[in-house]
Amino acid sequence: GDSCCNPQSMGYIKKIVENKIPGIYVLSLKIGSNLIQDMENSFFMNVNDQVREVCSQLAKDPHLKGGYNAMGFSQGGQFLRAVAQRCPSPPMLNLVSVGGQHQGVYGFPRCPGESSHICDWIRKTLDLGAYTQAVQEHLVQAEYWHDPLKEEDYRKNSIFLADINQERGINETYKKNLMALKKFVMVKFLNDTMVDPPISEWFGFYKSGQAKETIPLKETSLYTEDRLGLQEMDKAGKLVFLGVKGDHLHFSEEWFYTTILPFLQ
Repeated sequence: GDSCCNPQSMGYIKKIVENKIPGIYVLSLKIGSNLIQDMENSFFMNVNDQVREVCSQLAKDPHLKGGYNAMGFSQGGQFLRAVAQRCPSPPMLNLVSVGGQHQGVYGFPRCPGESSHICDWIRKTLDLGAYTQAVQEHLVQAEYWHDPLKEEDYRKNSIFLADINQERGINETYKKNLMALKKFVMVKFLNDTMVDPPISEWFGFYKSGQAKETIPLKETSLYTEDRLGLQEMDKAGKLVFLGVKGDHLHFSEEWFYTTILPFLQ
């Protein structure tokens, strides 16, 4: 529901990073030919196509050829992780995920953006058939819908999240590319009312078969079987788990300057 260059959000972040780190080059990714398309694509453009488009933009940008730091907000955090796993050139050096839902969501309680009618439609669509082919291919939020009561359906039919989370087998290239990161920083909002469950922002999720009890990353099979290299990265000190008080994407400038900017320098 946001856009690349909204002066109240991503455009603002770009400006304060440029102000605080003189001479830095910041690319705010736009998917589509204008801001309206960019916003609409955040709801309706197949995530795999979005990732391909971003990989192409990064590869063509001469400023990034030596490597770059990536920062994604909310679903942008998990989409940039897919970029790290699928597109190692140019190399992503550090990944900062601010409220990214790395194990997906099971609920859409407070839809982003201004479009309440879109949000109502999305909720109904997810309830009816998140794992049907038509919904998977044309509704972004369905592509990271993770139903702990229907794990088999999720593994089989999720065209994005189940793939990047190695749910259908091990893609060694994904693992190798993610492990090449220097740091993978995950920010969780401690009072998050939008991401369900909030622990997904630290790669935890609901215990399989129910939707009440959650387990942290270290208790998930993704970690214990080390299907994505997260266990090895953790032992090497590459995973950084940060908690910030506040609701989804609510943080102060001071927190951003002192906690996040060091990873971009």
